[in-house]
Amino acid sequence: MIDDATRLAHEATELLQLLIRNRCVNDGSPESGQEERSASLLKTYLEGSGVDLHSWVPAPGRTSLMARLPGRDASAPSLTWLGHTDVVPAAAQGWRHDPFGGELIDGEVWGRGAIDMLDLTATMAVGLRHLARSGFRPSGTLTYIAVADEEAMSRFGAHWLTEHVPDEVHSDYVITESGGFPMRTADGQTRLPVVVAEKGLCWCVLTVRGTPGHGSQPFRTDNALVKAAELVRRISEHHPPAQMHDAWRRFIEGMAFPAELSGPLLDPDRVRAFCQQLPAVGLARLAHASTHTTLAPTMMAAGTKINVIPDRVTLQVDIRTLPGWDATDVRAMLAEAIGDLADDVEIALPSCEQASSSPVDTPLWDALQRVTDHHYPGARNVPFLTAGATDARFHRALGSVAYGFGLHSRRISFEDYAAMFHGLDERVDVDSLQLCTELWTTLARDFLG
Repeated sequence: MIDDATRLAHEATELLQLLIRNRCVNDGSPESGQEERSASLLKTYLEGSGVDLHSWVPAPGRTSLMARLPGRDASAPSLTWLGHTDVVPAAAQGWRHDPFGGELIDGEVWGRGAIDMLDLTATMAVGLRHLARSGFRPSGTLTYIAVADEEAMSRFGAHWLTEHVPDEVHSDYVITESGGFPMRTADGQTRLPVVVAEKGLCWCVLTVRGTPGHGSQPFRTDNALVKAAELVRRISEHHPPAQMHDAWRRFIEGMAFPAELSGPLLDPDRVRAFCQQLPAVGLARLAHASTHTTLAPTMMAAGTKINVIPDRVTLQVDIRTLPGWDATDVRAMLAEAIGDLADDVEIALPSCEQASSSPVDTPLWDALQRVTDHHYPGARNVPFLTAGATDARFHRALGSVAYGFGLHSRRISFEDYAAMFHGLDERVDVDSLQLCTELWTTLARDFLG
């Protein structure tokens, strides 16, 4: 006879496989995602367990689901587990297994969203259902929200919910993606990052203007695509200076790196060159992103026909800003990078959000440390800033303390995990699913018991 932990891990595995197979792929268009498939799946899974269920549909197919265990004490702190059901696109080319097959292979579930963040979305649901069916009644209200559209600015998900029904989705504390990957210090100790802050997000559209002409006579033409190519080069070679902020300092100090590593990682004059030389590419990318505002040209559209000199090119740039930056700073940085092409380039910032953070001196931080001690004896949690955007920012705007956390096994390394976010061969091991499920149930009893 299997124990509860093993049984719940089996449930989480099967639920994760179904979520992956639902293919809630969000390409940024309003009609993509179709998260109603996974919201319906989760609703069916949770029905009859004793939780209150509610859903919202801001646009056709873009469903977010909320399940709630009401608290018995109105003065007790409330807690929300926040997952998302959409995933970024994935082409089969380059994957070793079907990105939407949800296959269980050698103890690992494969597929897009396996670690971003359908694993947490699934295990949160399993943990909540188990708690409700066991008769657990929290002191403060425990809420689970599976939102749509996290992968595309959340205008049909958390952003919409916090704007339109803030009182219904607000909690004192929120946990969402994506920390808890065990990391080793130089002396063999274990550290688990807790995401307490995230960089700002500015999605930029640059429009490059030229003059149309015949493709058979390119000499001395005003080709917008040629100018755009030069613009891409300038952006890729533009390097804003490094800045050392509190979250990064606390992370490096918490990791207890040797001086030859921590020294340059905390020195704004040396960190970029040091990242260039680091053999561990994952750590190099992490350190660079955590200490610099970054610009990544990602999409370009140009031309109307092969024999027409293009007179208009749009270039999209993913900009992630450090704490303290706003839209004015971003425009000044872009102007510096664009240089003497400025007369031919129009800058648009359709979305520009500043960095956000939460304090670490909270009862939830202490509870997470106690849970970590239970599963990783002697390990310590360390504050962490993520370069990617999460829905935590919308809940911080409502006044919530929001962290990103999970619990993962050592089977998959931190480097491998980092490479899988929006990358190839995304997968999660069943041991991690069991750890995450145990995390939610243990945390609820500790923090809301």
